[in-house]
Amino acid sequence: MPRSGALEPGWLRLGNALLGNPEDAPAIEFLAGGLAVRALELPLQVALAGHFTAELVHAGGRRRLASWRSVCLKPGEALRCGSLAAGRVGYLALTGLAVVRHFGSASTYARAGLGGVDGRLLAPGVRLSVAAGCGGERLLRRPPAVDEAPIRVVPGPQDDHFDAQQMATFFTQAYRVSAAADRMGIRLDGPLLGHRPEKGAEIVSDATVPGSIQVPGSGQPIVLLADGQTAGGYPKIATVITADLPRLAVMAPGQTLRFAAVSVAAAEQAARAREAELQALIAGIAPLAEAGNGDPQAIYTANLISGVVDAGAADGLPPALGRSPGER
Repeated sequence: MPRSGALEPGWLRLGNALLGNPEDAPAIEFLAGGLAVRALELPLQVALAGHFTAELVHAGGRRRLASWRSVCLKPGEALRCGSLAAGRVGYLALTGLAVVRHFGSASTYARAGLGGVDGRLLAPGVRLSVAAGCGGERLLRRPPAVDEAPIRVVPGPQDDHFDAQQMATFFTQAYRVSAAADRMGIRLDGPLLGHRPEKGAEIVSDATVPGSIQVPGSGQPIVLLADGQTAGGYPKIATVITADLPRLAVMAPGQTLRFAAVSVAAAEQAARAREAELQALIAGIAPLAEAGNGDPQAIYTANLISGVVDAGAADGLPPALGRSPGER
C-alpha cells in the first residue's frame, strides 16, 4: 500500500487550521481544472488553501474571493474554485467531513478503489455529509510564498549506477515537469541520464518512498509522490528531502526546477525549519475583519501571487455539499 495522503500536507494543515479542525482532518484535494461545490439545506463553513481564486455564487450575483481564508456558504450558495495561479493543487477544507478511514487514513487511493468516497474520484452530483453551521470567517495573514529555490535531495541510494559526468548533469542542468504528472509521480523532461554499463538500468527491486527519484532505461528521471509504489527495480539517483517534496509535488507541467545535494543532517534541519514556518503561519490566522483585509483587492495583494486569473462563468455548478452528518 502506498503512503498516500496530501501532496502538500502543509497546505492541508493550513486549510484545517483556518476552520479550527484537527490538522489531519480529511479535506478535498483538487488538481488543475478547479472544483465547484454547493451548500444544500444547511449552512456550512469551508476554507480555501492553495494559490487560486474563487467565486461565491449567490442569489444576488457573485463575489470574487482569494484563497487562504474560510468562508460561510448559506443554503443554495455555491463556491467555484477557479484556475490555479501557481502550481497544480488546491485544498477545500470542511468541518465534520464524514469519511470512512482505511488503515487509519481517509485518503482516496483511486488505483485500488480504496478509501474516500467509494474509492473513487469525486464526480459531479456527489453529495457529502458535513457538519452544519457557520462561524466567523478567518484569514491567513501571511500566505506561503512561491519558492523557486533548488529542490534539495540526498544522493542515492543507487547513485553508484551513474558516473561523475552523469551526476554533474543531474545537479547542474534544469529539468521541466512533464505532462506525465499525477499523484503517483512526476516524469521530468531534460537531459537524459545514462547508467554505468557495468551496473545497468535495473536493480533487484527494493523499497521506494515518496521522493525517490528513479532513472529507468530511458534516462528520464521519475520522482515518486504520495501514491507512488512501495518497491521498484530502477536505480534511484537521489531522494527529495521531506521539506522540499511538497513544493515539487505541486509544480505544474511546464515548470522548471534544479536539484541541489545536501546531507542527511541538513535535510533534518530543513524539516525542522519547515515545521517552524508552518507553526508561525498557523499562529498568524486571524478573524477576517481583524486582519484588515475586507477589500478583496487587498486580499489578492496579500497572496503574494504574480497575478489573479478570472474564474469565469459559474453556470452549471453541481450540487456537492450540505447534508448534515445524520442525513441519509
